[in-house]
Amino acid sequence: MSTNSKKDHDFSLVAVPEGDKKGFLSMLVVMLGFTFFSASMWTGGTLGTGLTLKNFLLAVLCGNLILGSYTGALAYISCETGLSTHLLSKYSFGEKGSYLVSFLLGATQIGWFGVGVAMFALPVQKVTGINLYVLVLISGILMTSSAYFGIKTLTIISTIAVPAIVILGSYSAITAANSVGGFASFINYQPKETLAFTTALTMCVGSFISGGSLTPDFTRFAKTKKIGVLTTIIAFFIGNSLMFIFGAVGAAATGKADISEVMFLQGLIIPAIIVLGLNIWTTNDNAIYSSGLGFSNITKLPKNKLVIVNGLIGTVFAIWLNNNFVGWLTFLSSAIPSIGGIIIADFFVINKRKYSSMESTEFKSVNWIAILSWLIGSLAAKFIPGIAPIYGVLGGAMSFVVINKIVNRQVKPKENKVAA
Repeated sequence: MSTNSKKDHDFSLVAVPEGDKKGFLSMLVVMLGFTFFSASMWTGGTLGTGLTLKNFLLAVLCGNLILGSYTGALAYISCETGLSTHLLSKYSFGEKGSYLVSFLLGATQIGWFGVGVAMFALPVQKVTGINLYVLVLISGILMTSSAYFGIKTLTIISTIAVPAIVILGSYSAITAANSVGGFASFINYQPKETLAFTTALTMCVGSFISGGSLTPDFTRFAKTKKIGVLTTIIAFFIGNSLMFIFGAVGAAATGKADISEVMFLQGLIIPAIIVLGLNIWTTNDNAIYSSGLGFSNITKLPKNKLVIVNGLIGTVFAIWLNNNFVGWLTFLSSAIPSIGGIIIADFFVINKRKYSSMESTEFKSVNWIAILSWLIGSLAAKFIPGIAPIYGVLGGAMSFVVINKIVNRQVKPKENKVAA
């Protein structure tokens, strides 16, 4: 192992060694914390008030099946190689081509980190009267600090946050449901304006496919492929579904999709702040951690230093990002799924589930086939009517395979072949 990797306990620029990989429970809490995302509750609120119970459950099941399949495939690749999304992209996009991937993913995650800080500070300021910028500063520092210390701290935060969110959130949701006649009242619920099922499915998948593309940043630490894939799929079926259900119940019972807002209405001020803070924290520390890995790939600087810089940017511009940048971040996020599709296609189809080690692979500077395929996938997601995220993944993957077959390119080690 190189000296650099000994210093870097998050292995930003190398594969995770076998001795540093983690077991089932550690990976499960990290992945559950990853999927506990406030924006998923907003989606759940829209779905819950726009669908019958049967169609709501079907949309959530199908959406998480798609997300689980996509992220599970990425988890498998990362467990096989021990590499992050950013390092995996070198095989398909090339050395400098991977910088585009890292910049797109890293910049988007800094933006969402800032939005997350604002999502915590604004409602807490309204309820407590504490200065908004003090709340922004404190929450930004705390969320950045856990990412600075790496995967071990992310695991600790998730271990605390996951059960707290489940217990307090479930109590609030049950209380809210009982206030309108109990869960039986939802069985015969008929929405005033029905949401088209394809729209509902698009919302389910789109709510987390961008973040899901960063799954390898975390699952590369799993001891086995079985642990990595299984914990990822469980996290999406349990964690993401729970967020949708919290949002649906809250919106139907109180008009508020975020369970923390429901708790504020119920007078549960302290529990609400705890749930809101932990829910955003487990998303934000993962986001800024991944952004650090991305910019480390570009600059070759230590991930920890870049986490501080990225966290500072996200914190300073948190309110501005929340007010002005959400639409742009959503647009950027639509360009991300095709990246995951290309990585999946390159590993499973082009290279037959076998990458040579990074040390023995000479990467092309830029693989223009991957760049073209990414553009095709992004355009497919933007312009083809229907389930946009799926079109992004499939458009990128299919274009990459077809064009590669035409030009007969293959990834190969230094002595024989050249990677992308």
